[in-house]
Amino acid sequence: MYKKLLKAVTNLGSPKILLVGDFLIDSYVYGDALRISPEAPVQVLQVVNKEYSCGGAGSVAADIVALGAEPLCIGVIGSDPNAELLKELLKAKNISVDGLITVDDRPTISKQRLIGLAQHRHRQQLLRIDEESTAPLHKDVYKKILSIYSEFLKRADIVCLQDYNKGVLDPELSKEMISLAQKANKKVLVDPPMGEDYSKYTGANVITPNRYEASTSVGFDIKTIEDAEKAASMLAEKLRLEAVVVTLDKEGALLWNNGSGEHITTIPRSVYDVTGAGDMVLAMLAVTLAAGHDFKTAVQLSNIAGGIEVEKFGVAIVTVDEIINEIIAENRGKAGKIHDIETLLNELSFHRQQKEKIVFTNGCFDVIHRGHIEYLKFCKKQGDIVVLGLNSDSSVKQIKGEERPINNQHDRAAVLAALETVDYITIFDQADPLDLIKQVKPDVLVKGADWAKDAVIGGPFVESSGGKVVLAPLVDGKSSTDAINKIRSLEK
Repeated sequence: MYKKLLKAVTNLGSPKILLVGDFLIDSYVYGDALRISPEAPVQVLQVVNKEYSCGGAGSVAADIVALGAEPLCIGVIGSDPNAELLKELLKAKNISVDGLITVDDRPTISKQRLIGLAQHRHRQQLLRIDEESTAPLHKDVYKKILSIYSEFLKRADIVCLQDYNKGVLDPELSKEMISLAQKANKKVLVDPPMGEDYSKYTGANVITPNRYEASTSVGFDIKTIEDAEKAASMLAEKLRLEAVVVTLDKEGALLWNNGSGEHITTIPRSVYDVTGAGDMVLAMLAVTLAAGHDFKTAVQLSNIAGGIEVEKFGVAIVTVDEIINEIIAENRGKAGKIHDIETLLNELSFHRQQKEKIVFTNGCFDVIHRGHIEYLKFCKKQGDIVVLGLNSDSSVKQIKGEERPINNQHDRAAVLAALETVDYITIFDQADPLDLIKQVKPDVLVKGADWAKDAVIGGPFVESSGGKVVLAPLVDGKSSTDAINKIRSLEK
């Protein structure tokens, strides 16, 4: 499964996501909270830094860009300094602001968070100050939004409605947008707010409430996976949805699709800040589905992306590279270290995308001893990923004679796989590793110092490809042959 996820996340392309919703600005005021005010029993915050970021639908737009896609943004802003700042932040991320409509009689939505720093390091949110208007927009503004939407829809691959219930996505507008998308054969994803009535999303393809939003909508608390499945089923039937994704924080998500539910689990996380996690999930879902992948793959990748996000402070983006690293790290043990050449080369292609240095060495490694351990430690210091070409039993016999190996190739591979210094093992039948080296194309080729550099097999090929050959120091008196001879002498 993890190979499918890696293939999906590295083939997202650059889809266009039509994003409609509540754009806002997030500001963070950091300060040292060192004393209590003499005026009242409250903390005094001595400001040391201020940061600003795109929030709400703006956060989703930033996440979409980080995933390599293009957001087509529609929303409203005020005629105030926060509006100008928000546009500057969006433009800095190469996000067009042509679809943001200025409305003079309402403020640009802002959320200001006061963050206390304990000992200048540990961040703790003390207070949030919101500035907003949730009143309905003038009819002329809705008409303008719909006009822009109709134009953007022609270029879009998928539609996202990010609803914070701040007045933009009123019922009539939402229904009309969904209807137009249906006629254009474009999927519509909805991230809904807390509320009891979701009827305005009827006919959308996917809705993504969290546990508490879904609970409010269906009228009962979602405490178990079975509860989530029941709620998702009710929403799908009532709103005529293709799929429902109920996010369940540390329990992952419940995907309802094709008349049945599936629990998509996630790995345990050290949650630092849940701000922006829902935005990241929506962006990942939209980009993955727009790229043509199925719902399960989209939810699995969203789980990973959202999990990475909550380990960061504030509204933070998650990149494709971070997701790739997470998938590889999470599944390394499941996939194992021992691969045939085809699967090995697939694994290495992902490491190369991460600019990791590939180190190659080879040998029989018949009876593991201290010399082998020190040698492999040396190999690990030469790069990021150590690939060990292990001589098969038949090739060991060619090199060492009919009485070798003492341990068969499976036992030898299993022992080597238990070492932290070895990342991948592939078994080869040839007496020398030249063909294998040409397929692996390592950045560094390591052999023992008993090899004269000019005689290292594969050395000229590696160096001609821009790599290098490194000779590792040997541990005196340590070799498989010596160990075997000593054991045999003791037997006599």
